Amino acid sequence: MLSTDLSEHALLDALPVNIYALDLEGHLTSVRQAAPRFSEDGGAPTATIGDASRGAPIWDAMRGTMSRDQIEYGMQLLRTGRAPVVRWELERGRGDDRIFLAHMTPLHDDARAVTGFVVCTVDITSTDHAREAVVDSGLAFARAVDVGEAYHEAAQQLRQTLRADVVVVAVSDDHGTSPRIVYDAGSESDRRSLEQRFARAWHSALENGGVVASRAGSTVTLTAALPARSGPLGVISIDIDAIDSPEEMAEARRYLLAVATQLSAAIDRARHVANSGRRRRSGAIGEVAAGVAQELRNPIFGISSAAQLLRFRAREDPVMETNVGRILREVERLNRMVGTLVELGRPIVLKLAHADPDAVWDAVLESERGRLESRAIAIRRTTPATPASIVIDGEQLAQAFKSILTNAVDAAPVASDLSLQSTLLPNGGWRCRLTNGGAPIPAEMLPRVFEPFLSTKPGSPGMGLAFAQRIVEEHQGTITVESSAEMGTTVAVSLPSTPRTATLT
Repeated sequence: MLSTDLSEHALLDALPVNIYALDLEGHLTSVRQAAPRFSEDGGAPTATIGDASRGAPIWDAMRGTMSRDQIEYGMQLLRTGRAPVVRWELERGRGDDRIFLAHMTPLHDDARAVTGFVVCTVDITSTDHAREAVVDSGLAFARAVDVGEAYHEAAQQLRQTLRADVVVVAVSDDHGTSPRIVYDAGSESDRRSLEQRFARAWHSALENGGVVASRAGSTVTLTAALPARSGPLGVISIDIDAIDSPEEMAEARRYLLAVATQLSAAIDRARHVANSGRRRRSGAIGEVAAGVAQELRNPIFGISSAAQLLRFRAREDPVMETNVGRILREVERLNRMVGTLVELGRPIVLKLAHADPDAVWDAVLESERGRLESRAIAIRRTTPATPASIVIDGEQLAQAFKSILTNAVDAAPVASDLSLQSTLLPNGGWRCRLTNGGAPIPAEMLPRVFEPFLSTKPGSPGMGLAFAQRIVEEHQGTITVESSAEMGTTVAVSLPSTPRTATLT
């Protein structure tokens, strides 16, 4: 069995650390340098210090690496008790790009008086490079204002820094459920196969946070959640070959987590930019529309008055009566459009309170019973077992639901069913999906369904879904439309439990 002294020496020899003992003047009294296996030249930040250097000031023995000012300032802080430890970074220079961390602590006697100092240096080059990579990726993400650009930047950073062979980004539906791949690079598999392959890791990452790791042969798969205040936005998974040491694994985990955090912020920022742009466009359209409406009201009123007078004087002329009736009908249609323009220019002010959105739907369905019965349309309804209680403006939300229902009824075949499904979300929010089995929306029109004045129905101002989107987004929710010949058309509305800027009435 080794003596205590020999055991301590063996332990010190096993560490990738250089240790220098100093007297109160900064002269070397002892040197123990790292074993050669830890670096190409023995791990020392200067040439090997031999016995001849003992007794010399450390700044002379390690000329070009440690400065006298730095050492003396550190000794002063420790001697006066102003700091328990002093740390700084060292660079070798002269073509050597390695970085070392210096760590200085005091030596005490039994009376706690300072009798000397110990300086330890350890190579942190890999950590420093990883830190620089994180900074570089942060700067790159800061330039990304488009979601697709952010995904591509994340993949580029991971492939360059970690040499990742495969990068997959999946975004969760409604902030916490059903991750779906939105970006992949380096894989020959289709997205459905990738989703099946990563499903377990995604579930674990979303449930527990952190980084989930698995290994298949020489390939290591790492998965991290994309963190956000209201719950994970999704996940990012990578495949890496040839991670041999625990240190490399830890570094890869840290870097992936950093990229996931930065990507999440970039996604949130890109969405905010898109929403802000849409709101600015909507606001500009609203201002123009309101101005046009004001200009139209007086001429329309004049035309209506003249037509009414003509009708009174031409009651005995059937042809004149027919034409005057046509004028009045068109005037009424213009009046409705002017009303729509005025409404578009009016800001939405929410009166928020805790309520159940399904109760709002019940009221809308009751008020629209005549419309449904006129086309022999039935509603197949699914609601949560526990009623929702979220912060909404019931009156405004009813307007949005009515617009969505009107579009669904008009598009549905006569004597068909509409499916209305409501669910509670894991993050406390609420979601509904209204599906009709009518003809699908043309693919070229699907990305534009929320644009004002866009309609496929003759005589319709095309404002229903635009208004619905404004109201839902004022609740800080989302509204989406999916349409296909096989599945019909589905409008999905998701609402958070409490809007971030909510003020309850």
